Amino acid sequence: MSAETSAAQGRDEHFLRVFRRSFRTWRGQRPFWAGLFTMLGGLPIAYLPYADLRLGNITLAMATTAGAGSLIIGVLLVTLGLTMWFQAPVRVFSGIAAIVLALISIPVANIGGFLIGFLCALLGGALAISWAPGKAASETAGKAAAVEQTAATDRMDEPHRMDEPHRMDEPHRTDEPTVPAPRADDVYDPNLTETTAHADGGRNSAG
Repeated sequence: MSAETSAAQGRDEHFLRVFRRSFRTWRGQRPFWAGLFTMLGGLPIAYLPYADLRLGNITLAMATTAGAGSLIIGVLLVTLGLTMWFQAPVRVFSGIAAIVLALISIPVANIGGFLIGFLCALLGGALAISWAPGKAASETAGKAAAVEQTAATDRMDEPHRMDEPHRMDEPHRTDEPTVPAPRADDVYDPNLTETTAHADGGRNSAG
């Protein structure tokens, strides 16, 4: 393999990776699968009334008097699918319209294109209604950090609660009752206590 061939192959792989990355980004910004299923549902609804199936020498024509209605429903479903791709803000309206057209196609377009188009259009409409744009990881992390910082600031600004228990590092409160320290001459003497009691009793008796 020559150097020129290797360089050309490397450029092709690089362009392919860039295209895949760009397509993935574009697909993530819109209801891609909803639009795809809606368009896939419109194709059999519009095509089957005008198709001819051949079974050997027998030709089966499924065209009905409502062929124009089937064509209109199919074209509208394809248009709604493209609208979901390129006009994502109106995805809810497009999804509801796709579901309504899918229901109308049951009596009009050969049971909704033999239920194939009906189911695809119904699924596409439901996906379009339930789709919501995602958020970047950096934006989510930034919001989480902002909320955490706000909570920390609120905790720092909160005043000291009076019902919190006393801590070791807090200063001594002045309103707490204090017990006086015993003096050196306060010595318990049982004889003195008994003598005082007798003296009091005698004085009371004399009185």
